[in-house]
Amino acid sequence: MNGKQAAGYLAADWVKDGMTVGLGTGSTAYWAIERLGQRVAEGLLIQAIATSSASEELARKYHIPMIEAAQVDRLDLAIDGADEVDHELQLIKGGGGALLREKLVALQADHFIVVADDSKKVDQLGVFKLPIEIVPFSYEWTLRKLRSLYPADFQLRQQDTNQLYVTDNGNYIVDAAFGRIEDAALLAQELDHVTGVVEHGLFIDITQTLVLGFADGHTEVIEKK
Repeated sequence: MNGKQAAGYLAADWVKDGMTVGLGTGSTAYWAIERLGQRVAEGLLIQAIATSSASEELARKYHIPMIEAAQVDRLDLAIDGADEVDHELQLIKGGGGALLREKLVALQADHFIVVADDSKKVDQLGVFKLPIEIVPFSYEWTLRKLRSLYPADFQLRQQDTNQLYVTDNGNYIVDAAFGRIEDAALLAQELDHVTGVVEHGLFIDITQTLVLGFADGHTEVIEKK
């Protein structure tokens, strides 16, 4: 069992009968969904909301009961991965393109658990490019505004076919190379006020629990202080 699988499987153990669960997206969240599918087959009674079409498809493959957001006010628990996580459990997410739905789900959860292999743990955020989801309409203006505000490299994400990447929500993603981000909370607030920006991949003060998996299969659980 590798680190990602170990972390995902352990996080799935937090889920109890009767819970409504948010299912994340990505290579580590995949294992949490698989383990939950196994537990559902063993008799676990839950309902879930997925953060992407891919995760919903995987959940349905494992016969995890899916519901719509309108059916619930809150989620008991959400499990998702991260592209980077620092010692304060602040995150960069969105490498897989699902950051908007991931943040919506995380913020609706009473308990948000992040699963990751140990390579995602960093001293300071910013080595991984920060995904920023923007609306297609006049996206050139939004991109120009971002470039005027920050001395970072902003690149529109592309598909393998040389077409612009389009999220499940029909938006574009800009990947921003900030380098080490000195004040992630301040940057998050500033990006929230840029017209044309739908959402960004800085998850500030949302995570309660981090489950880290290591190459030898052992895990470490870190709780928010």
